[in-house]
Amino acid sequence: MKTFKGRVIAKGNFKGEAAVTHSGFNTLASFQKSALMNKKNVIVSDQNNKELFNKDITGKILCLPITIGSTTGGLVIQTVCEMGINPKAFLFSESIDSLAASGIILAKVWQNSDVICIDRLGKEFLDTVKTGDTLEIHEDGTVDILQTNY
Repeated sequence: MKTFKGRVIAKGNFKGEAAVTHSGFNTLASFQKSALMNKKNVIVSDQNNKELFNKDITGKILCLPITIGSTTGGLVIQTVCEMGINPKAFLFSESIDSLAASGIILAKVWQNSDVICIDRLGKEFLDTVKTGDTLEIHEDGTVDILQTNY
C-alpha cells in the first residue's frame, strides 16, 4: 500500500477503481457527447486523450494532473454531476484550476452531489497510480493505493 496526502476541495470517503490520465483532461471534449445525448454513463469522447478515449469513467476515481479546454469546463462538470454520471472523485496531482473547482463546488452545493475532489497529490502520485488500481479516499485528503494493477 502507498499513501498520498493532498488538499481537500470536496470531502468524502470512497473506495473504488482508478481511471488515470497523464495529460490534461479536457472536460468539454470528454463529457459533452455523453451529456448531450443524455447517456446513463460517461464514455470519454476526447480523441486526444489516448489513455481514456472510449473508456467508461462513470463512478470511477479520475486521476489527472489538471483540466484543460474551454471556459465551460466547470459547467460541464456540474452538469454530469447533476445527471449522476460523473466520476466519483477527481484526484489532481497538481493544483486544481478555478473552472474545475467551481463546477465541483457548485455540484456539491446546488445538486447535493457526493463528488469528491482532492488536489496537490503530487507528481509521484500520478507516476504511481495506474488505471484499474483500487484506491481508498479519506475525507482528510489521504489517498491509499491499495491494489496495484500491473
